[in-house]
Amino acid sequence: MGSGYVTPVSTIIKWFPDKRGLATGLAIMGFGFAAMLTSPIAQRLIAGVGISNTFYILGLVYFTVMIISAQFIKKPQAGELPAAAVAKTNATSLTGGQQLTANQALKTKSFYFLWFMFFINITCGIGLVSAASPMAQSMTAMTAGAAAVMVGVIGLFNGFGRLIWATLSDFIGRPLTFSLIFLVDIMMLAAMLFFHVPFVFVVALCLLLSCYGAGFSVIPAYLSDVFGTKELGAIHGYILTAWGAAGMVGPVLLSFTHELLGTYTVTLITFILIDLIAFIISFVIQKDFVKVSQGATEK
Repeated sequence: MGSGYVTPVSTIIKWFPDKRGLATGLAIMGFGFAAMLTSPIAQRLIAGVGISNTFYILGLVYFTVMIISAQFIKKPQAGELPAAAVAKTNATSLTGGQQLTANQALKTKSFYFLWFMFFINITCGIGLVSAASPMAQSMTAMTAGAAAVMVGVIGLFNGFGRLIWATLSDFIGRPLTFSLIFLVDIMMLAAMLFFHVPFVFVVALCLLLSCYGAGFSVIPAYLSDVFGTKELGAIHGYILTAWGAAGMVGPVLLSFTHELLGTYTVTLITFILIDLIAFIISFVIQKDFVKVSQGATEK
């Protein structure tokens, strides 16, 4: 999945340099919705032909579709892109249009700032996803049936959030977008902490999950702004290690504190604090971005 995820995303950014957010948002929204589309199909297949045969069938379908689709993936050649789009891309670069290699990117503080921001975003989001239903029932006395419906609704926000936030980043910039994402996270976590009302809880969780999905779609475009597209696939791959780490930390932290203390309060407070740290880092990067943009404009 890793290579199949990174390769098309890093390629599509090169084809749409002036609409990187929209392009990655559409691609990664598809990644988010794929599970919703294939899950019922897989369940029917399992019921009809068994687990083993289901794996064979799905594997064959995926293999066929991916082999055919891969034939159309290629990098744009010189002269294939509008000059205005390329010029706009260079103007929004944090490196003044430079193209960094993966090794060079790993030696910058910006890489680790972005890694940590992405890690925090995924830690909070994936932790909430893993416990959304029991949290709703415990904190708001929501029924199991209503909680199940809520899980489906927040899945839609997770998917559409990838497109909406990423598209917004094309207009207001990636640094400001991430700052807004963490600000919304903090506000919605606080709402869940203080207002144990089903409606407020659902609205807050929907917005939180839209921010969770946004991290996946905004980060590739952000990386291209900071490091260029020369080795974007490799750099994106390094950043995605934050996803793997967060996948272990978020759910474990939430379940451990709940089992130990019998409440989700401590976890929500922890998420608020680490989101605040990420917001500060994002704000610092945003200031650097403004300085570079002003310098490029003056030249």
